[in-house]
Amino acid sequence: MKPLLLAVQFMTRLPLPAIAADDDDFGRAIRWFPVAGLLVGGTVAGAAWIGETRDPALGALLGLAAWVCMTGALHLDGLGDIADAAGAAHADRARISEVLADPHLGSFGAVTITLQLLAKFVLLDLFLGDGDAGRPMSMLVLVPVLARIGPLAWTLLLRPLHSGFGTLFRRGANWLVLAGWLAVWAACAAAACPLLLAALPVVPLWALWLRARIGGISGDGHGAGIELVETGALLMLVLAR
Repeated sequence: MKPLLLAVQFMTRLPLPAIAADDDDFGRAIRWFPVAGLLVGGTVAGAAWIGETRDPALGALLGLAAWVCMTGALHLDGLGDIADAAGAAHADRARISEVLADPHLGSFGAVTITLQLLAKFVLLDLFLGDGDAGRPMSMLVLVPVLARIGPLAWTLLLRPLHSGFGTLFRRGANWLVLAGWLAVWAACAAAACPLLLAALPVVPLWALWLRARIGGISGDGHGAGIELVETGALLMLVLAR
């Protein structure tokens, strides 16, 4: 139970009580990240549905606001840091670690976060405005779940850039857990919206990009990947109209 509560505490801003935990508990928390994704997805879908009753654009705005509030912009912060690091690496790869450790947001990060928020808003608006009253919101719930399966894969596929939560998570990640979550998600996606399965390649593609440009995985890499997988899955929902 501790790893599950830790996963929800770490990946959401839900007001849960503090619990005593050791490194092994934190390591096993990664196995439950998809459950946190289910909570995020349910909140986003609920907010979007409420706003959609008035106007799809309002639904998209409320859904996006719920998305940011539920995660505390944690993953957006990682996306901005990775964008700044990639920008710095273009001129000097030795600066990657320095930029990732810098708490300030640079121009690359600011632009990337802005584009990410715009992309999610537009895609949510298109999804909600397709005129299909029978469209199940469960399709939207599946988007954050897939994104939080991603860290299991990235932890197994990439070396850690430095010690921290990334190295702790390696204690709990394994191929069997990853395969189990992927099988459950794929079955649900095939039933709700088969085209969602086309978002799966974003997960290994992000690992390849990180290996080539950054050299490994960190908390920022996980956060950025979660954001990008969510956007890719949202795009598949829109294309499935």
